[in-house]
Amino acid sequence: MRARYSAHVVGLVDFIVSTYHPSCNAETDREAIADSVNSNWKRLQVIKSDNGSTENEGYVHFKAFIEEQGKELCLEERSRFVKEDGLWFYIDGEFPQHNQTLKLGRNDPCICGSGKKYKKCCG
Repeated sequence: MRARYSAHVVGLVDFIVSTYHPSCNAETDREAIADSVNSNWKRLQVIKSDNGSTENEGYVHFKAFIEEQGKELCLEERSRFVKEDGLWFYIDGEFPQHNQTLKLGRNDPCICGSGKKYKKCCG
């Protein structure tokens, strides 16, 4: 999680794309990922990490803060990672502050109806 956040801060789009699980087809979302990387990231707060249902699954609950138009925004997510061939890959995440059962992907539209990506709006 910290490596992915650091890659956002320093603009390493290739690293971020490579740390998505292959089933996510992140390469097709490279432009949206680059947009996210180009945000003004301020800090990361890891709240909790949990084991998954197997030793090859884990969760990280975090808050990542960005500054946009003079306002600080917070993306809070409980991310799910899977380990394959000794490497951890991001699979998906939940947005705890809204609904524990709501699962939104990185490019899903914001639930407020703005038309923006969730993590660029209310996330």
